[in-house]
Amino acid sequence: MASSQDSKDRDVIVVNDLTLLLPLATGAQWQNLHGRPPVLQPISISLHIDYDIRTTAATDDLSCSIDYAQLVDQLRDWLCSDTFRSFSNLHHIVQVISKFVTQQYSGVFESYDLKVSQVKAPAQCNRVSVFHRSAMVHNQWRTSYMVYSIEDLLCPTIVGVEPQERVDRQTVIVNCKIENTKENVLIEAPDLRALVKQIYEVVYHSNHLTIESLASSVAKGILTIVASDAPVKVIISVAKPHALPLARSAEVIISRTPEDYAREGDQERHSTPETMTLVPQRKHIAVLALGSNLGDRFRNIELALRLLEVPGELLHSKDPENAHHTHEMEIAVVDTSFLYETAPMYVTDQPSFINCACVIETNVSPLTLLHLVKTVEKIVGRVPSIRNGPRAVDLDIILYDNDIFDSRPAQKRQNLDDLEGYLVVPHPRLAEREFVLRPLNDILPDYVHPLLNKAISQLLQELEIPLNEPPMQKIIPFPRLPHSDDEDRGEFSVCPAPPTLEFWNHGASKLHFPRECRTHLMATLNTTPDSFSDGSSHNDIPRAMEYVRQSVLDGASIIDIGGYSTRPGAVFVSIEEEIDRVVPYIKAIRKYGADEDQEQRLVQRIRNVVISVDTFRWQVAEAALVAGANCINDVYAFTGPNSYKQEDEEEKQQCEAILECMKTISREHAVPVVLMHSRGDAGQNKDYAEYNYVTPEESVVEGVRLELGAKVDRIVKGKGGIRRWLVIIDPGIGFSKSVEGNLSLLKHASNVTGKASIGISKSQRNPLFGYPQLIGVSRKSFLGTIIQFGEHGKKTEPKERDWATAAAVTCAVQQGASIVRVHNVGAMSDVVRVADALWA
Repeated sequence: MASSQDSKDRDVIVVNDLTLLLPLATGAQWQNLHGRPPVLQPISISLHIDYDIRTTAATDDLSCSIDYAQLVDQLRDWLCSDTFRSFSNLHHIVQVISKFVTQQYSGVFESYDLKVSQVKAPAQCNRVSVFHRSAMVHNQWRTSYMVYSIEDLLCPTIVGVEPQERVDRQTVIVNCKIENTKENVLIEAPDLRALVKQIYEVVYHSNHLTIESLASSVAKGILTIVASDAPVKVIISVAKPHALPLARSAEVIISRTPEDYAREGDQERHSTPETMTLVPQRKHIAVLALGSNLGDRFRNIELALRLLEVPGELLHSKDPENAHHTHEMEIAVVDTSFLYETAPMYVTDQPSFINCACVIETNVSPLTLLHLVKTVEKIVGRVPSIRNGPRAVDLDIILYDNDIFDSRPAQKRQNLDDLEGYLVVPHPRLAEREFVLRPLNDILPDYVHPLLNKAISQLLQELEIPLNEPPMQKIIPFPRLPHSDDEDRGEFSVCPAPPTLEFWNHGASKLHFPRECRTHLMATLNTTPDSFSDGSSHNDIPRAMEYVRQSVLDGASIIDIGGYSTRPGAVFVSIEEEIDRVVPYIKAIRKYGADEDQEQRLVQRIRNVVISVDTFRWQVAEAALVAGANCINDVYAFTGPNSYKQEDEEEKQQCEAILECMKTISREHAVPVVLMHSRGDAGQNKDYAEYNYVTPEESVVEGVRLELGAKVDRIVKGKGGIRRWLVIIDPGIGFSKSVEGNLSLLKHASNVTGKASIGISKSQRNPLFGYPQLIGVSRKSFLGTIIQFGEHGKKTEPKERDWATAAAVTCAVQQGASIVRVHNVGAMSDVVRVADALWA
């Protein structure tokens, strides 16, 4: 344990390899996951005590020496007592033993060495150990020397100068020691389990000709992780058992410090070497940029995101014999930006791109992640092209935590001409690309670039965009459903990404007239007998199909089909009955004109019109999507009718279950969702006084931003979230608002999704900022109340409120609504067309 020079001219009493079963929180050969109890592990303890034994040698009297049997008994009782229910790691065990030695044997001896080893080490290596040397200095115990070691790590890799060695992987044996080089100045204890994974990743993904180069690469990578400003040295040995037929192995042993690489001029600040990967126990956050301009661009991006979440399957499919460790890999998409259509940059003679960004949570290393994104590109269909040219999908790693590193060798870092196969984080062209900055600003506006020391929002604001460059436009894609029954699911477990039916842009106006309407019309098809406006008008197939045909002719972009009235006091409808009210109408639209001699262009327009299902039940939504609907319109924003201020624990669990089911269905089918603000029953809960800290007039706007915003964040962010670009906001006019509240909400609708600071302290960013809005005012009762008010007021039925609806729709257009939901499409089409021209 100590060197021959260290033990020269001193007597030592040794306890070698005392084995105890101790509870280790980090687990056994495999990591302890999901908060399971600590695992009993065989821990080997060796203790070397400097002690002058000459008196005992002369007298042969044990009382003049240290009774090692008694010492072992005391140490065992100390470690196995109820005081220590678990040890967090080996370093923790060293600390506890050191405390025992210094307390129980103070004044008996003045220095000792201690080595603690995990015999059943983390997978891939033989054992991991911590060595500790302490001595009494000025009547105080001080640790002067620490060594952390990994012994006999076995890993297959490509290494060798002979052509045959470049074909198949061969196993190499790696040993590693990390020690402080300045007495009494200790290095921070590394996570040995994570370090084993890191070294394994380094070796496995390396491609060296010599073991000399491999050893140096491992040493350099470890120093990158553990060195910081501490005086540290690593000793690496790499043995190649298959190198020589008549020898057990060929081996190199090297000793390196950070200064060795600094002298080479190849150790930049936070630089990560070419083959170094980080596989931490904790989750890391990475940000990816995605783009596509070939084929079905929306499908390509959706498929790429789905494939990213099965990293183990991707790597296993490429190298099944050596991918046994891939089951531990995790990637989850936890946030997405809006989706943008973007003019091509650099090479302009190519189709427009669809661009977005996503945040992932992962335990894979940066270079493993690079390998994965390149694999995804190949699977989705990227083929070699000109630089910055067309591609089915392009994925770039933009950020990885707050790290700064460059995997290129020093001679390639003078410019950005050759990044292929290398990883530079943060992405070096981030600050010059609007198609990267704008999506990043959707999700991480306050993230400060670690090199430029500016927030993403500031970088976007400072970006100089040419005046003649077409503006980036936000896009909402609608999938073509249902999936074909015989659609190939491929070799991976992900659901197939559906093809695209059509897409809409929103949030951008065109500068010249004439033009198409900016605001889309949603036609309302109620198949219920008791709808407040048109109950029993369309609850048979022929009349419903005539309404759909006329609505499409009049300019409706989407048909909203509902089978359960949300008016106060509506009769309860079972799930089965609601499905029976909705699904036949969806199927009828998708098969429209099959038995009739009609103009084929109109038939195709009707068959391919976007269909939304108006429901808050996941079973109905799923049945509708399977039948051919393309969108979900939920008045309770995925949390059910009992989600407002529920106090019963069972109700909370039911709401959570509804939320998860709706998210799962929506994500699987990749459909847009309309999420509306409501507070349960439409006629109740109209008090927004708690938000009067803004102004009484705008308190309802603040309430919508905070209440609906919290739901939207839960739906978009986190594992299993819906893509941000698929969410449409409905402020819920007519639901849980007074007449004054509805008017205020309509007049200030742009503020619902506008850039604003919200909350009492004005410290929160509006969570609804940037989302497209659907506004539904058609024929609602608050319009009837206004018409009835005053000396010349009159009572009206819902169907008599189209003129009032026109006024409200005009205001909705002026406030920037992307969609208005109406009953009389023919009349409102003219209103929207003129309003669009006025407020383009």
